[in-house]
Amino acid sequence: MEENNLQEFDSLTKTHELFGLPKPQHPLISLINSDASDAMVSRPAGSHVLKFYKISYKTRLSGKIKYGQGYYDFDGGGLLFASPNQIIGTNEQNIGERECSLFTLLIHPDFLLSYPLAKKIKQYGFFSYSLNETLHLSDEEKEIILSVFKIIEHELNSRIDEFSQDVVIAQIELLLSYANRFYKRQFITRKAANNELLQQLEELLDTYLNNENTLKEGIPTVQYLSDHLNISPSYLSDMLRSLTGQNAQQHIHNKLIEKAKEKLSITNLSVSEIAYELGFEHPQSFSRFFKTKTTYSPLEFRQKFN
Repeated sequence: MEENNLQEFDSLTKTHELFGLPKPQHPLISLINSDASDAMVSRPAGSHVLKFYKISYKTRLSGKIKYGQGYYDFDGGGLLFASPNQIIGTNEQNIGERECSLFTLLIHPDFLLSYPLAKKIKQYGFFSYSLNETLHLSDEEKEIILSVFKIIEHELNSRIDEFSQDVVIAQIELLLSYANRFYKRQFITRKAANNELLQQLEELLDTYLNNENTLKEGIPTVQYLSDHLNISPSYLSDMLRSLTGQNAQQHIHNKLIEKAKEKLSITNLSVSEIAYELGFEHPQSFSRFFKTKTTYSPLEFRQKFN
């Protein structure tokens, strides 16, 4: 969809109007409870962009959820996260997005100003996950998440005092901490699928480097890998951290070092030729990169190996 066809919503009031809801009680934060609302909550047609954080609990995500290269049946509920300026909408691939949300929390970034959470919230990778990487909740986890939503709802509907924002911010932090914990659990319980994904990643990188795609395309990027694996860059990095302790960028760098060591030890190529073959524009950049990762310059490594 072309950018000029996207609906943009930079205020909670405008968003509430879109969903057919009364005006929000607070200009910078809103919790929409579909069960408690007298108005009919309807989704906008097509795709739209919100200028704030969105956390939704969906009671049911029917159909098959894509996970890496495979599909998994899932009929339970789950949490979806979106950061400001992300495109939100439906298409043929995003089956679950058509399901109704029970709770939807909208948080304008300005609401977090002067709180540590304003910076910390940007560190949670799941705000950049795609729909097929939804956080699926067990019954016990669901009850915990819903209880936090209800505390936030109660606080927003209560009389505002000097502690109101502190309490709501604390509950948002608690919600995100639980989400982070449950995502780690999801990585563990899907370890077999993640190991398969890791194998596919290794094969993809090996093919890229062995076929010397670097000569034409340069150093492989995290976006390139995630596109070919059908997962988001953030999810790829978080999955790798759970398996190897390193993110996707670090994984790429390790593969480059392995390939560089191989060329330095078994070929007579010059350092400049190796740098060029590995996708570096300048030999000096390759030499700095190699020394940072190994503590040796390329020539020192070659001499030490020989």
